Amino acid sequence: MGKTISISDTYGSPRRDMVERQLRKRNIRSESVLEAMETVPRHEFVPEELRDRAYDDEPLPIGEGQTISQPYMVASMTETLELTGVERVLEIGTGSGYQAAVLSQLAADVFTVESRTELALSARERLARLGYTNVHVHAGDGTLGLPEFAPFDAILVAAAAPEIPAPLAAQLAEGGRLVVPVGGVENQELMRARKRDGQLFLETLYACRFVPLIGRHGWHVDPR
Repeated sequence: MGKTISISDTYGSPRRDMVERQLRKRNIRSESVLEAMETVPRHEFVPEELRDRAYDDEPLPIGEGQTISQPYMVASMTETLELTGVERVLEIGTGSGYQAAVLSQLAADVFTVESRTELALSARERLARLGYTNVHVHAGDGTLGLPEFAPFDAILVAAAAPEIPAPLAAQLAEGGRLVVPVGGVENQELMRARKRDGQLFLETLYACRFVPLIGRHGWHVDPR
């Protein structure tokens, strides 16, 4: 797993408050997920002018029409992957790199793909600067996954797809878990798929709302 990043800052209190009020009280039960959320400095992953809102209970814009997800959603999706520390994880939709940083504390390696080159480059620099050495950022069409690094024990898709992209299903290891918002442009349902005997078995978890997943096996153009 990625090393624990020691951050000395003025945001320790709001970060702890975020964990207690937004996560623990909403039934995020995994102590390892709660610890990761308390460790990763979310304020480093939002625009400087929004840092005072970094630990609020809401998504925030990060540029290019993208957002950093609400802390609860990051924690909930992470918990749903049931990571034990040995997994190779694929994340689709790097954004600012926050979700990847959280995953890095709970997995052996995190491979993350961002379709917007500028966001990918800035996330790569940010993650390296903060010491998340087991996160590997790639720019490209996330709906294609990263077949050269497959299979993956867990896949997290941080954007909404009209259906589960076939390449991601193919790159999921036997016994692996894939979490993805599936549905229309405005509203989706968070789905968890488990692969058993080469087949995906689906669970519907709860309603959610994400930005669209753009790519060959997602939305071909931004439908918003």
